Amino acid sequence: MNSVKPIIPMEEYPIRWERTRRIMKDHSLDLLVAYADDHAVFGPAYGRYLANFTAHFEPCIILLPKEGDPVLLVGPESPTYASIHSPIKNIVVLKEFDHPDEDYPFTEMVPFVKVVDSLKLGSPKRIGLCGRSIMSAGLYNSLIKAMPVNWIDFDSEISKLRAVKSPAEIEVMRYAYRIAEKGLLRAIEVIEPGITEREVAAELEYVMRKMGSEGLGIDTFVASGPNSRSIIARTTFREINKDDLVMLTIAPRYEGYHSAVAIPILFGKVHDDIRKAVYAAKEAHEICAAALRSGAGAEVEQMGRDHMAGVNLEKHFLYSGIHSVGVMEFEAPIFGPSCKSLMEKDMILSIDIPVFDAPWGGFRIENGYLIGEKDAQCLADIPLMVEK
Repeated sequence: MNSVKPIIPMEEYPIRWERTRRIMKDHSLDLLVAYADDHAVFGPAYGRYLANFTAHFEPCIILLPKEGDPVLLVGPESPTYASIHSPIKNIVVLKEFDHPDEDYPFTEMVPFVKVVDSLKLGSPKRIGLCGRSIMSAGLYNSLIKAMPVNWIDFDSEISKLRAVKSPAEIEVMRYAYRIAEKGLLRAIEVIEPGITEREVAAELEYVMRKMGSEGLGIDTFVASGPNSRSIIARTTFREINKDDLVMLTIAPRYEGYHSAVAIPILFGKVHDDIRKAVYAAKEAHEICAAALRSGAGAEVEQMGRDHMAGVNLEKHFLYSGIHSVGVMEFEAPIFGPSCKSLMEKDMILSIDIPVFDAPWGGFRIENGYLIGEKDAQCLADIPLMVEK
């Protein structure tokens, strides 16, 4: 019998709406328009956070007026699916989501401007927009044309809101990291010379699916030898060799929330430069982890950067090494050199120490941490590197 697994309770969504409205009021917004779709990494975030709705095939928009009930705008194939899962009960099929080559003779589709009129906002002057960067140009232009008012990009404000996790979110993400932990441990168990990268990925993803993973925040990276050099990797049919470096990156999604873990695995007699870089990155990760706490900031990431510079690897530290995790696998706040934000209690942050574009390949060492007042709790019990 399956044990009870953590979920986000439906009663949490109205709390999120009210917290969002307080921020809207601070910025004099009459309406928030939040877009979501099924594109990997960033697409599902607003749908899941505000409506417990994961878009498939068709996008969605959540309308949150400054007063009154929210509205979920979906495509013509999604209303029944939305009604099963979403706490938003006012579900409207949006005309702008119609498929030009498909017929839906029994579906009423409502133009955006009429939906907004039904909210009885009077003459809205300021509308907040979330998800513009992933919205199609055609849809964006049609919304602006329908409502020629002052549209305000609002992603950064909602990212700040999402960064501090509720107790339910923390429990869901703890379990997401358990899923990643078990997947990574399975990969360590099966990986050996002669097995292909895709066979390793299949083994670890099977374990994660059985534990409840609903998908992936990013594709699983099992990258060996020359395939490991780039930040973004593709898992291929390459067979792992007896003296390879293998880079593993695993990011399961559970109940809309992500975890992310990554380690290098060293086989046989890898080059001394590889072993030196791996041990340095492991030490940099541990230095950063020891410094995590409420009130800290970008100086924590700088500690890891400085450590890597001390062994002449600074040019391979190619991106910001600490970032938030949640309904996006990678989201703000991102504690890189230019970050002005501070860490807060109940944030969940990923320490992600990169070494890429080296002549011999590359890897990252990544794990998640729950921020406390004076320290942080590691969320996945994994080794930071493995030698086989």
